[in-house]
Amino acid sequence: MKLRPSTLLALFACAAFGCGGPRTDRYPESAGDSTRAAVAIEVRPMSLEQVTLAVKEPGARLVVLNVWATWCIPCREEFPDLMRIHREYRDRGVRLMLVSADFDTELPAVRQFLAAQGVDFPTFIKNDQDMRFIDGLEPRWTGALPATFLYDGAGRKLWFHEGKVAYDTLNTRLKAALASAPVPVP
Repeated sequence: MKLRPSTLLALFACAAFGCGGPRTDRYPESAGDSTRAAVAIEVRPMSLEQVTLAVKEPGARLVVLNVWATWCIPCREEFPDLMRIHREYRDRGVRLMLVSADFDTELPAVRQFLAAQGVDFPTFIKNDQDMRFIDGLEPRWTGALPATFLYDGAGRKLWFHEGKVAYDTLNTRLKAALASAPVPVP
């Protein structure tokens, strides 16, 4: 398997700085028992093809797809802003899709993190080969996390951002895209 230089750098950084695997004790608990809530969080395994089909599911004017991981510090830092976007835009036809890039063995940590963040909708975990998944979503994507994609209601990619996205940046993109996005027919 051939790795891009940026992917090798990311792997080296994780090895050097200890971000190779999640520890369940480092996620702050939200109000209530997040361990019980974590069990109820639905996290479905998805391949590239399944993610692509899910993006195209009818009913959304726009879809924000975010690929993240529990061990990724910028992913954890941007998560509250993603949830804020979700709360502010869900009634305007914007669907948030979260895809964890964690290994499936880390599913309990993924669920615990999502519960602590207040996620109350089905999410996904990648179950495809890394480079196939990365290149299939965006050939310019180096594989660095987080990665955020914006699609119109028909599943056409409007925007891609690699790395932590600021709330203001995503908010501006959504406002502009909504101004030109048709309202879906029920």
